[in-house]
Amino acid sequence: MRIDQGFLPILGCNPKVLVLGSMPSVRSLEDQQYYAHPQNAFWWIMSELFGFDPLESYESRTSQLTGNSVAVWDVVQSCHRQGSLDSAINQSSVQANDFLTLLNDYSTIRLIIFNGQAAQKLFKKNVILNNYSGDFLVMPSTSPANAATSRKSKLDSWQVLKSYI
Repeated sequence: MRIDQGFLPILGCNPKVLVLGSMPSVRSLEDQQYYAHPQNAFWWIMSELFGFDPLESYESRTSQLTGNSVAVWDVVQSCHRQGSLDSAINQSSVQANDFLTLLNDYSTIRLIIFNGQAAQKLFKKNVILNNYSGDFLVMPSTSPANAATSRKSKLDSWQVLKSYI
């Protein structure tokens, strides 16, 4: 049984917002980039919020995020999953990332945004936080699997991120 390994977080010096996905997709794992699937709306939404070209290099896009006090990580550090769907994650194989250390080291984080309901559910099930007094919000998933929600509607929801930075 193959175990997928997630990525290190994208962090700047003083992030104020932490965006959490569930686990990188197969395409993201192959490319070693967050939100690498071309139909995922994440980079388009971020480019609309922060005024950069979504086709810039990955390094440039991640610099745009950290320059705007946005960090990115996933709830799951490792798990067994067939394909890319969150519903295919073998729950008994989930190892969560170390949020206690991250939030202790980056006490500037005032908002955790879940990129979809699956990320929130995985977080609630697998993470225990002590003394985190920031806010939590669930945004519509940017995944192409969330095709019922239009890109424009996703962008409208994600606008709230800017009020925290």
